[in-house]
Amino acid sequence: MLMNKNSSPSSGEAKLHYGPSGFRVLRAGQFVTCAMSGVPISLEELRYWSVDHQEPYATAQLATERLKP
Repeated sequence: MLMNKNSSPSSGEAKLHYGPSGFRVLRAGQFVTCAMSGVPISLEELRYWSVDHQEPYATAQLATERLKP
């Protein structure tokens, strides 16, 4: 996970840029919202995302479902 040193945690939703091996915090926050289920995902728990779609997923199953051709 890549984080900007100038980022400080806030209580709202974070804005991230998703890369192939981590993400960069563009706007500090405590969570992101799963693109498939709409549930909040704390940044500490975020494990699945799409670089191409620039969106996070709560579970591997949701990520797989979204990325199916």
